[in-house]
Amino acid sequence: MEVIRHTTELRHYSSVNELSKPLAALLAEAVRVAGQAYAPYSSYQVGCAIELANGEIICGSNQENASFPAGTCAERSALFYAGSRYPGVAIVRVAVTTLFPAADPVAPCGICRQALLEYENRQDHPIELLMSHPGGRVYVSDSVANILPVFFRYKK
Repeated sequence: MEVIRHTTELRHYSSVNELSKPLAALLAEAVRVAGQAYAPYSSYQVGCAIELANGEIICGSNQENASFPAGTCAERSALFYAGSRYPGVAIVRVAVTTLFPAADPVAPCGICRQALLEYENRQDHPIELLMSHPGGRVYVSDSVANILPVFFRYKK
């Protein structure tokens, strides 16, 4: 038997004010779009802003549905739009936040982590991930793989 250990390294900022202006601006877009979330069932509004290599910023918010789980998360909403609108354009970074009073910065759910990691693997370049909440603290990961070290990979 062998024991495999995985560690996650995140940079922790106690305030958005500690971020560079480009990172703070991307996070501000995620906060803005979180206000557009359709979350009448959970009241858990999430926003996501994606910066592409061509400079475009793509935003998405969670969209719930009474026929759960027919809705979609903010990350996949933005991610799939970016992939269909700008195919082949690399994703540089993703900012995700919630308007819900959370104790810690919000992290993508498992499905969104897998979807983000698939894009990271397809472009063969890490995607920087910013995670925040209304309290202002921010976690930053240099790669989605850091928050999903054991992932599903399909090979023919």
